[in-house]
This record gives sequence, C-alpha cells and structure tokens, in this order.
Amino acid sequence: MNVRVFASEQEAVAACAALVAAAVREKPSLVLGLPTGRTPLNVYRELVVLHRNGQLDFSKVTTFNLDEFLGLGPDDPSSFRAYMERHLFQHVNLAPVRIHFLDGSAERAERECARYDVQLAAAGGLDLVLLGIGPNGHVAFVEPGESLQAGSHRVRLSRESRQAVASLFGDDVWKVPLAALTLGMSALLQARRVILLAFGVSKAAAVTAMVRGPITTLCPASFLQLHGNVEVWVDAEAGRGMDGSR
Repeated sequence: MNVRVFASEQEAVAACAALVAAAVREKPSLVLGLPTGRTPLNVYRELVVLHRNGQLDFSKVTTFNLDEFLGLGPDDPSSFRAYMERHLFQHVNLAPVRIHFLDGSAERAERECARYDVQLAAAGGLDLVLLGIGPNGHVAFVEPGESLQAGSHRVRLSRESRQAVASLFGDDVWKVPLAALTLGMSALLQARRVILLAFGVSKAAAVTAMVRGPITTLCPASFLQLHGNVEVWVDAEAGRGMDGSR
C-alpha cells in the first residue's frame, strides 16, 4: 500500500478530485466505484466544481455505487441513492443509463445482488474505486466477522456502522436500517486502482490495522494489502499511526 499523509483533509480532497478528473480524461469511458457517507462528500463537491468549470466530462463514465440500505427504495430521502443524487448526480452530466445502484427495496435481496454482480462484470469491472473505511475496519458495508463474502450480499450492519450514517436519519441511530446490500471483496480486489480516504482521529486505529496489521476478516480493509495498486490518503489525525509513511 502506498500511504500518503496530507497536511489537511481539504488537501487530500482536492488531490482526489484532481486524480479522478485525470483518470476520466485519460479514459472517458471509465468505470468508477463510488462510496457514500461523510468522507467522500467534499470530493463530490470538488468534482462538481471541476465539471462546472469545464474540466470534467462525465458523459461516457459508468458508475457503480458500493452499497445501499435494505428496505429503502431509490426515492427514499435517506437512501444512498438519494444522497448521490443530491451531492453528485444532479450536478454533472452522467448519463442515467450509466448509473448503477443496488436496489434496497428489491423483493429478493439475493437475486438483486446477483443482478448487480452480472452488471458489473458486463461493464468490465471497476477501473477506479474510491473507498472510505469504518472505525471497525469495514469497507463498503463489508463488516468484520468470521468470514467475508466474495460477491455482493446482504449484510447485518454493526452498531458502529449504523452510528456512522445516523446523520442521514436525523441523527437517530434507531432509525438506521439493520441491514444493507453491499459489493463483496471480490469486486474491490479486482478493481484496477483503489483510492482509500480516511480523515480524523476516529479512523486512526482502523487505518493502522489495515496497513500495519495482519490480513484478517476482523478488519476487512486489511485484505487490500493483497491488491497491487492501492493508495491510502489520510490527514494527519487519521495517519498518526503511520510513522511518517508517505
């Protein structure tokens, strides 16, 4: 893993947006994996600015989001799809047909996950995926446990994960769904390039475990050690356990 410690979150955010823009210019038909939550929010704001300034054309880009709450349809204001519409999709020229999302309201979760994996395979897999990391070491909604699933799957959310997204539900963790649909580790490990962002002291232990610790299902992000092209971009607080790594 290539770890880079930035002086500030904003510096890392600007660098990430510039990297995405450069990747799209190099390959206009880029297949891009996108996260939700607080970590990528400012990245999306920077991407919107680049698009409005004529520096980023999304017209041929294909996107696959990482996860969605079980039981929430795309029109639910608390869904991750609604989040993406608010913060990115409505503000750039992504073609609707090129936007891919797990449907949390699907009647059969297993069938929906299989459909999503088929769509991603048909698109050729992810060229570039942006990731965050949970305080418990999860990526996407792949939670710690005795084992990890390779393909997209239904997952029971940990309390830590539900607390992290409570802001989408009026800061009431009890309103956060108990389960979600998520890409599995296979799609993430097969992505051609991975950029993982982490900001704040609450992510420091997870970042250290991911980079310095053993590969273990108790820290799903640690499996990214097996990937040949991963960049971990953190601010000083999240990178406090990196011992000066760049």
